[in-house]
Amino acid sequence: MARPMIDYYFSMTSPWAYIGHATFQRLASQYDFEINYRPVALSRIFPETGGLPLAKRHPSRQTYRFLELQRWRLKRDVALRLRPKFFPMDAALADKCVMALNDAQGDVGAFMGGLFRALFWLEQNGADPEVIGHWLTQCGADAKGILKAAGSDEMAARYAKASEDAIASGVYGSPTFIRDGEIFFGQDRLELLEDALRSGRAGFHSDYQDP
Repeated sequence: MARPMIDYYFSMTSPWAYIGHATFQRLASQYDFEINYRPVALSRIFPETGGLPLAKRHPSRQTYRFLELQRWRLKRDVALRLRPKFFPMDAALADKCVMALNDAQGDVGAFMGGLFRALFWLEQNGADPEVIGHWLTQCGADAKGILKAAGSDEMAARYAKASEDAIASGVYGSPTFIRDGEIFFGQDRLELLEDALRSGRAGFHSDYQDP
């Protein structure tokens, strides 16, 4: 029997994806599901779905975001700086390296964890090919080969398609998890995702009609 799969839409520039990373990896191991890694360009997602980049949000939203970052880094026990030096970054190369590493059957979870920590704690430039290459090597990957694959026209097309697929699926931010057609937006919904996994229930849908 095939293992169940969860579609995972995210960006490597998302602190929320970083905060939820270890928890989501634990769920994948504990409940034995495959992760369909679908990194997306938030610059494509936000305009289509009504979102705004951080700098253009109302000050009240920006202020509250910093409160939430403090609460959740404590709850998840994640090393995270509130204003890392290289945030926000152009995540395109890092995102496409996730896709290329997944194609090569490498340790995607380890790579993402390392690069997330590099950006949000060690204050390294996660868009720099040398930094990316270092963390690819750290997880046992062929850094040169992965970077080359990530820079191909084919990968650029697949990256663009992932963003279009995300929009079509109702995704509007990072991270988003889709199980059995049901959308769980935000790392703060991982406990609800775990409840669904534990129960084995069918996915909920917006067009459901009460009896």
